[in-house]
Amino acid sequence: MGYDVIIIGGGPSGLMAAIGAGEEGAKVLLLEKGTKLGRKLAISGGGRCNVTNRLPVDEMVRHIPGNGRFLYSAFSVFNNEDIIRFFERLGVPLKEEDHGRMFPKSDSAQSVVDALVRELSRLGVDVRLESPVADVLYEQGKTVGVTLKSGETIHARAVVVAVGGKSVPQTGSTGDGYPWAEKAGHTVTELFPTEVPIVSHEPFIKERTLQGLSLRDVALSVLKPNGKPIITHRMDMLFTHFGISGPAALRCSQFVVKALKKAADGAVKMSIDALPDVTQEELFQQFAKLCKEEPKKAMKTIAKTVLPERYAVFLLERAGIDPHASAGTVGHEALRAFARQCKQFTFYVHGTLPLEKAFVTGGGVSVKEIEPKTMASKCMAGLYFCGEILDIHGYTGGYNITAALVTGRLAGVNAARYALAEKNGASGSAGQTATN
Repeated sequence: MGYDVIIIGGGPSGLMAAIGAGEEGAKVLLLEKGTKLGRKLAISGGGRCNVTNRLPVDEMVRHIPGNGRFLYSAFSVFNNEDIIRFFERLGVPLKEEDHGRMFPKSDSAQSVVDALVRELSRLGVDVRLESPVADVLYEQGKTVGVTLKSGETIHARAVVVAVGGKSVPQTGSTGDGYPWAEKAGHTVTELFPTEVPIVSHEPFIKERTLQGLSLRDVALSVLKPNGKPIITHRMDMLFTHFGISGPAALRCSQFVVKALKKAADGAVKMSIDALPDVTQEELFQQFAKLCKEEPKKAMKTIAKTVLPERYAVFLLERAGIDPHASAGTVGHEALRAFARQCKQFTFYVHGTLPLEKAFVTGGGVSVKEIEPKTMASKCMAGLYFCGEILDIHGYTGGYNITAALVTGRLAGVNAARYALAEKNGASGSAGQTATN
């Protein structure tokens, strides 16, 4: 039996596509290879689901360094404010937290998944779980359906590929869709991990000197060989047993990946400014004053007034100061060296954790071959892509999920319009001509 639209993948993008297609009155089938829908949604945002971000569109695009500009057209049709209204309509009111991040008032990611699944059933969308797709079928420049791994063939006038990238594979994103895209004539750009913890072989990392230590609101930079920053992110970070993690590190990670490609010796320099609101000179003056006022106090007692104690001791040692030395015995040169460490502690990094450990996949189906207002393939009639399979990647904070929901919505709505026009014999008038 045939469908108007088949959607492959029951993640955020696929759920949104299925709802969009259902609203257009198309006969829709959603295929998911796993045992449940919305697995990545359910674990996102620490199980609370950071549904979108409320920043203005220009700011949103700035937080999607991987081809964010491609989304301007999509945002003109359906944007983050529309996402907020959409969830309110489904009975999931959202609330705003820091940096514009939007969460369900329930603080439960599952409530988001449940609302989407309820909407699918209200719209009469057929859902089949544990139904992995083996291939997408094309005939004479048109998409005609899919073959399941079970051997069954299901026909459809349009297919939406929403199978995700290759990160967080335990949710089912294992890169299934790239060969189907290539078979249709698409270019898949090189895949790389983004929003991923960074690996360092520095002795202090190997010795786990700072393991488990969080630094709040620091400025973390990836440096060029000349010491100038490529990028700086001011957020929290964490030292781990293999390197660094936490929001600032995740945001810097894709720049580390790119810099390492150019680095001759397999290492890239990073630096931490632990006190971004004061200058090095102001910091030096502050320390000098404290040492003069309290000459008998141990240096680490003075240093920990501005830094977490473990980090203070670590940087004092880096500056050649005994943490237990009396403040009165420490000279100005040593204090200047300590102030410099506080402002620019530099260290080498040597890579990132693998793509499987990343939050987001960089690379994917080239956006040059996708119609930006409809998510239609420029290579194959009736084929649509949305979500993380596309070469679009953003920082964590609701940006990737916004891209997934927006592209999913457009792919579903336009796949349905195309399929219904095909059905009614008005071929080529549905915003996608079959001439390319």
